[in-house]
Amino acid sequence: MQSNSQPPRQEVLTPPPRKTLLPPHILVVLFGFFAMVFDAYDVIVYGATVPALLAYPGWGLTPAQVGAIGGAALFGMVFGAPASGWLSDRFGRRMVFIGLLAWFSVMMLLASWAPTPELLGLFRFLAGLGFGGIPPTALALTTEFAPKERRALFNSLTMAGFGVGAMIAGGLAVVLLERIGFRGMYAIGGLPLFTLVPLALWLLPESPNFQRSSATPASGVKQASPWNGVLRGRAVVATALFAAAFFCIFFLVYGLNTWLTQLLRGAGHELSVALKLLVLLNGAAIIGSVSGAWIADRVGMRNVSATSAVVVAISLVLLALLSPPLALTAVLIFVTGVAMGGAQGVLWTYLATYYEPTSRASALGLCSGIGRLGAAAAPLLVGILVGGGMGLAGNILILAGAAVLAALVISLVPRRPVVPAPLHPAASAGNEGRRDGAIA
Repeated sequence: MQSNSQPPRQEVLTPPPRKTLLPPHILVVLFGFFAMVFDAYDVIVYGATVPALLAYPGWGLTPAQVGAIGGAALFGMVFGAPASGWLSDRFGRRMVFIGLLAWFSVMMLLASWAPTPELLGLFRFLAGLGFGGIPPTALALTTEFAPKERRALFNSLTMAGFGVGAMIAGGLAVVLLERIGFRGMYAIGGLPLFTLVPLALWLLPESPNFQRSSATPASGVKQASPWNGVLRGRAVVATALFAAAFFCIFFLVYGLNTWLTQLLRGAGHELSVALKLLVLLNGAAIIGSVSGAWIADRVGMRNVSATSAVVVAISLVLLALLSPPLALTAVLIFVTGVAMGGAQGVLWTYLATYYEPTSRASALGLCSGIGRLGAAAAPLLVGILVGGGMGLAGNILILAGAAVLAALVISLVPRRPVVPAPLHPAASAGNEGRRDGAIA
């Protein structure tokens, strides 16, 4: 006769919660938001400094070489995202999040010192390991603290930090690039080491979902791998489609952010105007991310993300084919930014709510990591095409094609997830994977 009693569990050791003026779910959103601000700043600032790198005396870089260095950080994300997701599911969101912040801050400080373009590329690659890990870790925390009926909104507020960071990168480049050069711009990216990291060590809570699901029986029963809920059975289909969607979206986002400034200059716009249009693109993306999440909480995440990608494609095609004057160019870039923010922001939340808590960060890390191949490929490909003489229209049409593919792939994601049965009793605690994933 079997006993109904379960063996005692060993709880994950985390710092006791501190009494603060803000509730834990607000603290988590704030930390995630500001981490994304610096994550985006450190990635996007490279695109804002491309003209300075091309003109830097002694290095003599070509557009293809600049594109390769730009792709180094994005290629680092390919490895950083899945690794951090797995570490987060196994060992906790909190310390992985803090460790990633400290890591990429140090690498950005080293990049600002780099005496050769080869070392710049190396430090950008190493920083990319941290850049890629921040979004899945931050979103896993946010999803697990957010009210169920407002998860899309809370996640979009976290991800809105990306647009803010990109705007700051472009805005500071307008004001400071000629004064402090690309080295000074990169050094600013090291600020989290002295600001967010100490605060997070003091205030950031650990996810209760993680603490419950990671409790293991004292008898020594082995904890199931987080990958079982991502790569087992029919769940592979959804994972593959999410990864393909992220590849297309990241190809679009990072291709635009890395080369838009130089492409607009090639089309006849002055540097200050091109940088302001880059700021406009990312400011509009913030609006799109938040408004898209508000709509997605009501009509479905898949519908909003796919439709937004279609709008991106239409506005980019118009920008490429019309060769419009500055005012209309600004309007089309604004529309592109709003739709791009909606497509990307809602896609992150759709993925985050599709899997069980025990596999959530691993799914986020794996799909976004594969997607980072698109982020790495876009700057390199566009750099080669620019070096070969292709101008604004041709490159923009390629990016529009990526948006069309993103819409198609997102629309093919199954409406209902296929989530394996809980692999150990703790997995059922806080299990909201199937319910969340049903949101289309």
